[in-house]
Amino acid sequence: MTLSTKQIKKLAAIGVMAVLPFLATAPAAQAETRVTYKSASSSSSYYQMAVQLAEAMKVGTDGGIIVTVEESQGSVQNVMEVAGRTGNYVFTTPPALVGLAQGGKAMFKDKQNPRFDEIRALFPIPSLTMHFVMNADSGVTDLAGLTGKTMLIGKGSFGATEGAKYLEMFGLTDKVKLADVELSNAVPALKNGQIDGFVTAGSYPAPNVIEAAATTPITLLSMSDDQIAQTKRLKVVIPAGTYTGQVADVTTTGLPVVAYTTTDMDEDTAYQLTKTYWEGKSKMGADAAWWNAVSPEMLANVTGKIHPGALKYYMDVGFPVTDAQM
Repeated sequence: MTLSTKQIKKLAAIGVMAVLPFLATAPAAQAETRVTYKSASSSSSYYQMAVQLAEAMKVGTDGGIIVTVEESQGSVQNVMEVAGRTGNYVFTTPPALVGLAQGGKAMFKDKQNPRFDEIRALFPIPSLTMHFVMNADSGVTDLAGLTGKTMLIGKGSFGATEGAKYLEMFGLTDKVKLADVELSNAVPALKNGQIDGFVTAGSYPAPNVIEAAATTPITLLSMSDDQIAQTKRLKVVIPAGTYTGQVADVTTTGLPVVAYTTTDMDEDTAYQLTKTYWEGKSKMGADAAWWNAVSPEMLANVTGKIHPGALKYYMDVGFPVTDAQM
């Protein structure tokens, strides 16, 4: 049967009318929110954390939030980039640096920018934790025992700066020989007896300490409460069994690290990021133990304001926040 032009147009119109109700009721495609996460050097544990967190966000939001991880040369750079970044920029840094940036102090002197006042916290991530790692054969069990020993503290890193500060603070600077070896060579240097121990900072369990414990019997040094108080740092307890041969808790110091964004991020995105982070933390902890060290109580380390979206989540679940953070 041959249809006339008039009949074809009529059938086409009927077809369109039949489809319209389905189009009206069809669910809209889920909007995809893109987030940039500025982390650390690609060789660091914090970059590994960023990759894990990106995957957790993708899974936890069914692809609704896609996180792109960017490498960084450090926390100062992360904060400085706030001046030129817009949109959903997330970065990691110790809270103290945010305070310095907003006050135009130290490394941010003469580099003030009104954008720094728009920085808002989302959630804490594993702290930078000081490790004093000794060859067990050295017989050293506390900081005082470092007298006459050869130590590797590296250079340029937070761990190196903090290690040198502690040696001076506790009267050990002239009593300890510092090895001229790169921190990347600490494990073989410890194993072959070139050094008695090394100082490193990282979220625990730290990869280089895991490696050292797997090849050489080690002792991790604890600090007393008085020593920790002198450092004015956060008290951190590394649980027994974190490293091979570690039979007791180790008390040391740490520097809190927090994921921040700016007021450019809308409340819904900040809420979903924060909610997905905390709800996915146990799964991330099963894959990498450093996430297990994070707790709601670590919100106390956040100085300055928490993003309203993140704050809404904390109020919903009853996490501890202060008036100063609101």
